[in-house]
Amino acid sequence: MAGLIEAIDVKRKMYFEHENAPYHCIDVEISKPTARGGQTLVRLKMRNLLTRAVFDKTFKAGEKFGEPDLVTVSATYLYKDDGYHFMDQESFETVTLNADTVGDDAELLVDNAEVQIQKYNGNAIGMQLPPHVELTITYTEPATRGDTASGGATKAATLETGLEIRVPLFIKEGERVKVHTETREFAGRA
Repeated sequence: MAGLIEAIDVKRKMYFEHENAPYHCIDVEISKPTARGGQTLVRLKMRNLLTRAVFDKTFKAGEKFGEPDLVTVSATYLYKDDGYHFMDQESFETVTLNADTVGDDAELLVDNAEVQIQKYNGNAIGMQLPPHVELTITYTEPATRGDTASGGATKAATLETGLEIRVPLFIKEGERVKVHTETREFAGRA
């Protein structure tokens, strides 16, 4: 059996198992009592990796959690039909995720994009994108002389996946740009 983790030892970005489901710790808040005999409480903001639900829950410091049977494998995005299909880079098997699991991250997926697939008890349950992805701009208005006074102006641009972002005025149609996967903001030329 995997080791046990005490609630007081749970840190941000850590994975643990609670009530037979894997969780990812988003934030931790520890409250130590001021009165004698009070118990130390640990408030966790946690995400259920199966349902994607996020909630806060308070535990006593001594409560124990199991270590989840989580494995992360490298995979390459192949195509989409009724689900999103990826190829495991180690076993070369096809891994399929449904649209609910991929969610808004579908706007950042292009052919051969490298991602990390999370597996819980052997079943694919989630996907992690790299910090930046490179996408091609399919449409943006041309910049005209005198558009900006300060030099920090931006314009709307549509990317090959349909995602719309703001880019600097000097970026043109057909250019490849880096997009930050968490904020979905322009991160530079590719």
